[in-house]
Amino acid sequence: MPRASKRKAPPPTSPSLASCDVVSKRAATGKGRPRKDVDKIDSLFESYANQSLNMIDPTGIEALCSDLKVDHTDVRILMLAWKMRAAKQGYFSKDEWQRGLKDLHADTIPKLKKALPGLEKELTTASKFEDFYAFAFQYCLTEERQKSVDIETVCELLNLVLGPRYQLQVDLLIKYLKVQTEYRALNMDQWMHFYRFCNEISFPDLKNYDSDQAWPVIFDNFVEWVRDKQS
Repeated sequence: MPRASKRKAPPPTSPSLASCDVVSKRAATGKGRPRKDVDKIDSLFESYANQSLNMIDPTGIEALCSDLKVDHTDVRILMLAWKMRAAKQGYFSKDEWQRGLKDLHADTIPKLKKALPGLEKELTTASKFEDFYAFAFQYCLTEERQKSVDIETVCELLNLVLGPRYQLQVDLLIKYLKVQTEYRALNMDQWMHFYRFCNEISFPDLKNYDSDQAWPVIFDNFVEWVRDKQS
C-alpha cells in the first residue's frame, strides 16, 4: 500500500465555495450590508434600552426624543413607531428597532434625525398614509382584546394624525364627540370611515352625504348635528 504524500492538495474551487468566499469578502470589506452598520444600530438600541426588559421603554423613548430634539408627542415619533411596526405603545423591541432603522438607513442619532422629514414625505402617498392612519389607531389598543379607543384619546389622535390634512372636519368632529353622550369610545371601523368621510364628502356643505350609503350611525348623527348648527 503506497504511502500518502505529505504534500497537501490544493483546496477545491467549486462554484459554491467560491461564492461563499465572495460573501465573506463582502462582509469584511463593507460591501452589501456591512456588519458594522448592524452593530451600530444594535449599540444605539442598547443605549436607550431597559436592560431588564431588553426593550426601549417609555423612559428610553423620552431620552431618544430629547436627543432627537423632538417632543414625545410629535407625530414623527408615531411615524417612527409605524416604520418599526411597533406592537406595543411606548415600547420598541430590538427586532422592531432594527427593522425601522435599517429601512431608514440610520445607525446614529444625527442620521435618524435627518431621516424624520423623509418619513413625512413618504406619507404623502395616499396608500402609505392610510396604512399609517390605521396603525395609529391599532397602536392605541393597549389592552388584550381591546377593540375600541376612548373618546378623549380619539380626539387627541385625530388632531395629531389627521388634523394637518383635514383641520376643519377634525375640529368639528372633535366638538361633536365631546358634546354627544351616546358613544364613549370609537372602534376601528368608525375610525377608518372618518378617513373615508374626509376624502369623499364635500365640506362644509355636506351635499353629497347620503345616509343610505351604509355609513356608521355615528356619522349620520354627526352630519345632522353639523347641519343643525349651519341652519
